[in-house]
Amino acid sequence: MRARAPGPDRPSPRGGARNERQATSRASRLGALADARRDLILAAARSAFAELGLEGASLREIAKRAGYTAGAIYGYFQSKEDIYAALLAESLDRLDAAVVAAASGPAGRTGPAQLLRLRAQAFYDFYREHPRDLDLGFYLFQGMQPRGLTPDWNRRLNERLWGVLRPQQEALVALGFGPDVARTEVTGLFAQTVGLLLLSHTGRIRMFGRQSRDVLDRYLDQLIDRAPARHLEGGGDWPHHRM
Repeated sequence: MRARAPGPDRPSPRGGARNERQATSRASRLGALADARRDLILAAARSAFAELGLEGASLREIAKRAGYTAGAIYGYFQSKEDIYAALLAESLDRLDAAVVAAASGPAGRTGPAQLLRLRAQAFYDFYREHPRDLDLGFYLFQGMQPRGLTPDWNRRLNERLWGVLRPQQEALVALGFGPDVARTEVTGLFAQTVGLLLLSHTGRIRMFGRQSRDVLDRYLDQLIDRAPARHLEGGGDWPHHRM
């Protein structure tokens, strides 16, 4: 039986496949263009927030720096707060990647004390090397009340930040601390780190005649000294940093 020739109502399989590939390619190009425009808006917003602060940077100013009208931005972000939240989320993703990379060692050769130290140092180093990210994070608090984020964004970003810090709690549990105590210790370590970053960022650390990273290492020494399982790694204490 002779196969029916393709007609107006029966496109050839070859033509259908070609049309599908063209549609996929078009969608891919449009997606890449949208991503590029979104990145351009975020770069403009980062610059505006760094120079003018969260309150001073308007959508109109962000749009001007990105080369768009203010109305065009609404196709990507609903508000200035959404832009700010997206920048914070991107910053936390890069922070997480830096911390994970720093703690990636040979399997079975990196014990909990070393992991704790590497993660805490990587957290500190990320913000020391990227001061604009530190500024961006500090914009979250103005006065005594959190500002600039909706409650939903605040919750989601806090969860991301805790995702970066959670491995520190796990390392402390592996060193013998109970989960609740370990979480308290992570809170103290986080406060210590942020405080030292602020002192370093503003130059106030100079009045003490100390280096912020040395003070952090000393704090980590003392924290590890308090661990119930100090001798888990290689049958001896973890070597200390000396100031």
